Amino acid sequence: MDGSLPVGLVANTAAVLAMSLGRLHPELIGADLPDQDGQIHPGITTIVLPVLKSQPEQMANIARRARELPSGEVLVIDFTSLAQQAKTYGDYQSALSATQATALPYIGLCLFGEAAHIKSLTGSLPLLR
Repeated sequence: MDGSLPVGLVANTAAVLAMSLGRLHPELIGADLPDQDGQIHPGITTIVLPVLKSQPEQMANIARRARELPSGEVLVIDFTSLAQQAKTYGDYQSALSATQATALPYIGLCLFGEAAHIKSLTGSLPLLR
């Protein structure tokens, strides 16, 4: 996550990335659970989702390295300032299709895969505080 973002944009970016991961991997969401009174609470993530601090250039490098791994090793979900600034999904689609991959302005990444791969890509990044 871009550590220079205001807290509201950090929260929004994290939410967007988590929703995309949940759509692609619904098995990561636990079952609905009752409390002692029988009220049902929708399932939440069953895995730890650390939020790490990075800079846009670092994220671009991490995304590139992750995508160079054999297919399926690491899922990369990216969130760019193009998406954050778009008013509609159509606006985002237009902006993305007009931008080269090497010029994407990353503000957040979600990586999902084997722990060893993720650690090799992100091991030096601190937690976002």
